[in-house]
Amino acid sequence: MPGRTFAIGDIHGDLDDLFKLLSRLPELRETDTVVFVGDYLDRGPRSAEVVEYVRRFHEQVPAKVVALRGNHEDAWLRVIDGGGWAQFVIPQSNGCLATLRSYLGKPPPGDDEVPSNKELKQLLSGSFFPREVLAWMRALPFFYEDEHAIYVHAGLMRGEKDFLHPNDTRVKLALLWCRDTDFFRNYRGKLVVFGHTATALLPPELSSYTPEDPTDLWAGPCAIGIDTGCGKGGFLTAVELPAKRVYESR
Repeated sequence: MPGRTFAIGDIHGDLDDLFKLLSRLPELRETDTVVFVGDYLDRGPRSAEVVEYVRRFHEQVPAKVVALRGNHEDAWLRVIDGGGWAQFVIPQSNGCLATLRSYLGKPPPGDDEVPSNKELKQLLSGSFFPREVLAWMRALPFFYEDEHAIYVHAGLMRGEKDFLHPNDTRVKLALLWCRDTDFFRNYRGKLVVFGHTATALLPPELSSYTPEDPTDLWAGPCAIGIDTGCGKGGFLTAVELPAKRVYESR
């Protein structure tokens, strides 16, 4: 008999919402699995603590714990490996300065605050990340699959005839970065649980779960979107499978 799987959406540095959500889950068992769909850092004020908590979560619960790579983890690895990526680290909307401040133990930036020259150099190098955190990010898988669903950060790509299973996707980075209206509207197949795209941006008329609230979990015909804006003014969401129970931090 398959156990329960709890998929948890994009956290984005909001440790308080993570704690609230976890406190509302039922007691976890050895037969359970917890899947984090990525984007643990940036925007929220406590990225360093979120990353450390997710890294150690398997030590605290009897359940199996799977942490996927999100596009923000992937972006930081590109910054470090490619010698900077100004288009990612500078825009305030990406929340990278908040991550830097979190790792340096400094207060989060104000809404209109820009990095100092020293901070800009640190952002462009990613030099503030501990080695063990970088090793952890590099090891994060691009997807996970069990009896209930396929779990991926962003979605599936279409091939020549149909949407591709992650194993058959040649460019795995697409699983972290794609925002494909075609997938949201037309994918039919095994259930896919994804984050990355805020549910407020998904087609509300296709959601069978509280369609009157576009910021809530999005339940399409064969896909469930669980990025409900945590770390950027929203809240954190989890879905339990196969029961399809929904848990929220708000």
